Amino acid sequence: MEHFMLQQKRVVIIGGGTGLSTLLRGLKDLDLDLTAIVTVADDGGSSGRLTSALDIPAPGDIRKVIAALSDAEPLVEEMFQFRFRNSVDLKGHSLGNLMLAALTEITGDFAHAVKEMSRVLNIKGTVLPAANQIVTLHAEMTDGTVISGESKIPAGRQPIKRVFIEPDSARALCDSVDAIHAADIIVIGPGSLYTSILPNLLVTDIREAVLASAAKKLYICNLMTQAGETHNYSSADHVRALYDHVGEAFLDAILLNIAELPPKTAERYKQEKAAPVLFDVERLQKLGLEVYREDIASVQQGSVRHEPRKVAEWLYRYASGRPAKDSGAKRP
Repeated sequence: MEHFMLQQKRVVIIGGGTGLSTLLRGLKDLDLDLTAIVTVADDGGSSGRLTSALDIPAPGDIRKVIAALSDAEPLVEEMFQFRFRNSVDLKGHSLGNLMLAALTEITGDFAHAVKEMSRVLNIKGTVLPAANQIVTLHAEMTDGTVISGESKIPAGRQPIKRVFIEPDSARALCDSVDAIHAADIIVIGPGSLYTSILPNLLVTDIREAVLASAAKKLYICNLMTQAGETHNYSSADHVRALYDHVGEAFLDAILLNIAELPPKTAERYKQEKAAPVLFDVERLQKLGLEVYREDIASVQQGSVRHEPRKVAEWLYRYASGRPAKDSGAKRP
């Protein structure tokens, strides 16, 4: 008797920052073939110092994703994420960033260093940098001024008109392009729209591969607006910015949160000039999107975050062609 094994769904997730690593912690225990394509545009903190001193791509977001997907002992992961505090020379550096920097010097190649570190920490899935070189993110504001550097952009006093990368000829890894072409589902986000998500899609090879891919393309919308980036943005405004930068409509669906914030949490965010992202379903429908609304958020230490398990379980059902029966899906 012949036995047939169901092929794992191939899921490519494109993003960076806390949002990406949070989602991956939920997904790694599910039966999925995962690839994470991660921004290297970070120029703040430890990453920025290492990029400047050693001429390597920013390792910080890569480190977070490797840690999220790791099956190593908890103490090993804690050590990898450990940030020095009491050393004059090392203060602010995380050990994982230093290890990636060391492996880059040993192997002579950042992407190879990421691959080897992924093997050492026994990760579930594949982690790929969006580009294998230093990439600088710039933002043109609505008043025409240009701010250079991912860490400086949110401090701008004018709304963002567009972001762009330098060099604009930055190339993606062949593995990234191949993974996108082979994907069943491409997930964009969650993460800071202009500084974590768009830097990946501005890499020409990645953008063109996403547009050419036959995969279902899902955007997991941010839970909150961000001062300096998406102040007063609705969910459709987020999608519109993605389309404007990519050059055409490319998403099939969007996942939104319907859980309300506790009053104390909402007030704290209000003081930071942030608020829950409003979802304007009619505009999303006019943009051609399937709209799914779920209770997918939780408050952790006063901050609202996507709940990894809830999002992962919903995404698994979506990848299998059966979203939650009470999803509130709206189709155009």
